[in-house]
Amino acid sequence: MSEPVLNNIRTRRVVRELTDEAVEREGIETILEAARWAPTGGNLRPIRYVVVEDPETRRLIRLVAPGMFQKAPVLILICINWAIIEQHKMTDSDRTSLIDVGGAAQTMMLAAQAIGLASGPVTSFSKEAIKVILNLPGSYSPEMFICIGHKAEGARGGMRAWKKITWRDLTHWERFEDS
Repeated sequence: MSEPVLNNIRTRRVVRELTDEAVEREGIETILEAARWAPTGGNLRPIRYVVVEDPETRRLIRLVAPGMFQKAPVLILICINWAIIEQHKMTDSDRTSLIDVGGAAQTMMLAAQAIGLASGPVTSFSKEAIKVILNLPGSYSPEMFICIGHKAEGARGGMRAWKKITWRDLTHWERFEDS
């Protein structure tokens, strides 16, 4: 892996404080193009995106999204199109589509970092209200918002860890061993 890729991974942070500066359409499209390349189980591609830039729609979304602390100029909603899942005879207990959501989210946040934008995920929202606000088809379930924008001056990224954690703290070799 190249050093620029590793550096992008190491420096990406969840940012909760964003400016109201507009995000160029080209940047949004770059992020969506990156998401298209995210891994997907069985190459089914059940993930769909809704980009929200309208200030009034974003305001309504924030009313039903207690986890959305930032006032991002761009929201990208990641949805699962369950019609695709059903078409392939997969059950809704199959976790593949949720893994697809996570892969798409991480890919979008890394792409945002690579082009100089800040981002943060939000999963705390009323799914039913979001379906109504965004007029989602019945087969779509809203799963996660990615807030995109420019980092505010002096904003800190992410939550502070209690202690520095290394990969060694998170890893067991061959089998689980109590430490």
